[in-house]
Amino acid sequence: MPTQTPPSTTQIRRPPQQQGLPPQPPPPPPRQQPPPTTAPNPATIQRLRRDLGRSKVVAFINPKGGVHKTTATVLASAAMGAARNGGVIAWDDNELRGTLGLRAGSARHGRTIRHLVEHLDQVEAAGVHLPEHLDEFLRHSSEGTFDVLAGDEDPKLQRQLDPTTVLRVLDILTRTHQIVCIDTGNNVESQNWRTVVGNVDRLVVTTVPREDAAFSADWMLDLLEENGYGELVRNAVTLLSMPTPNAGPLLTDLQRHFGTRTRACAVVPYDPALEAGSKIEFSALRPDTRVAWFEAAATIVDGL
Repeated sequence: MPTQTPPSTTQIRRPPQQQGLPPQPPPPPPRQQPPPTTAPNPATIQRLRRDLGRSKVVAFINPKGGVHKTTATVLASAAMGAARNGGVIAWDDNELRGTLGLRAGSARHGRTIRHLVEHLDQVEAAGVHLPEHLDEFLRHSSEGTFDVLAGDEDPKLQRQLDPTTVLRVLDILTRTHQIVCIDTGNNVESQNWRTVVGNVDRLVVTTVPREDAAFSADWMLDLLEENGYGELVRNAVTLLSMPTPNAGPLLTDLQRHFGTRTRACAVVPYDPALEAGSKIEFSALRPDTRVAWFEAAATIVDGL
């Protein structure tokens, strides 16, 4: 029998890379997500700093509670005040014991809108010393970027806040500050609420991505249009706040809907620093949350 000879080395099948073929390229590295933005866009700050020509009044509205009206008023005021180096005041005009003064102001004194109303004649007569006299009734935000006119704990004060008194207070605030942000109450039939709405430069519709909150905001906009405030509605800004880390399925639909009803729609993310419902400090927010509030505040100011 013929003897078998061992195969030559040239007959042995070698791995492809050993046959002279080029090696396969390594897989591409996983795509890196861009790091979150931690500083506001300089263009955004410039939008916030522009000369407004005269004092402007902005009201944060929605007749439903729990839709972040107070939070939005405080944080928009903080962003505006930080960018403009002051000149901003937040007024808690909630008729039924609002909490803005407790959540945003320092505790340097306990004076509220009630004390200002009681001394309105003297404050109005202060002339060139108006800012100093008014300051006796104001609190300052914890970080000093804006002033606070706190609401009173006694809901009976609403009887004193008739249209004439509301207009007198607004006149004082617009003589001393460039931007007046008002946290409104929930009663759209009250004279106070209607007086504020009839004398603002911009409405900010605050809501969260829930059907009941959005329905309430929609109903309110219909009511305003029926009462002759169509232009104010068209120039309003809708502010959608996230109460939880997950945006939820309604967010995109609500952005689209309110984007057709109002001038613009801004979205601000959830932040754990706000979950406790206690004192609101702008610097305690996550950097990307602060950036979002700067952008939202600029959207509110745009076109004023």
